[in-house]
Amino acid sequence: MKTPPESFLLFKEELRKAQLEKERLKHHYEQKLAEVNQELCRLKEQIQSQQDMMRTTLEYASNLEARLTEVKEEVSHATSRNKNSIY
Repeated sequence: MKTPPESFLLFKEELRKAQLEKERLKHHYEQKLAEVNQELCRLKEQIQSQQDMMRTTLEYASNLEARLTEVKEEVSHATSRNKNSIY
């Protein structure tokens, strides 16, 4: 059997190196993509938490406003009763 030419062996070695580099880059890309996806999930959780806090704050403010209105009405009724009182 005849020995392959040196250029073929060099090409074969370069091809093997290129395939290894391709696999390394693919692994690196997948790792970076996983990190980006993980960061994206964290950011989504933070946004959801902030939205929940804003919703809770708005509900609290709305409840305070309703309670303030009730207190104003109670004070108004109490004041008018005191004015109508005999004493």
